[in-house]
Amino acid sequence: MTIKQVFFASRELAESLAGNPYMAVISITDPGTPEARLDPAFRHVLRLSFYDAVPADEFMPAPFPGLFDHHMAKQIGDFVGELHAAPFEISMMVHCEYGVSRSAAVALYVEARCGAPLSAREFTYEANQWVVCQLEQIDPGLELEIPPKNTVHDRRQQQRSN
Repeated sequence: MTIKQVFFASRELAESLAGNPYMAVISITDPGTPEARLDPAFRHVLRLSFYDAVPADEFMPAPFPGLFDHHMAKQIGDFVGELHAAPFEISMMVHCEYGVSRSAAVALYVEARCGAPLSAREFTYEANQWVVCQLEQIDPGLELEIPPKNTVHDRRQQQRSN
């Protein structure tokens, strides 16, 4: 395994981190906003811009401008595939504006595709369903498992080890 760990975060946290050449970044921003100001020491960065949206009905049909699409899913698949095949170990951080749904969906994909552990996985219960579905379509047979919301409560109830 080349991708050894997966994290997801908010834009604010990602912009505050010191760069690391052994951490790749998938940077997700809203259309029309400036790119995230990431430390240049992050050498492997994929930048995407799409809304945190799910086409719900005939009043908001897919595709519409700024919606996550098959082309973006393929970019993520190619980026993850290249890094996972590299001859060195690397971590993957995925960030979006708030670090809740878009980044969670993409982090779940990286975890499923590479088998790398996803830090704070139980907090991915709000993963964007549209992004999850599009990513599953580029890798037939790959199923992204979104944990139920009560998993967070269960973790908080566990005793900490000394």
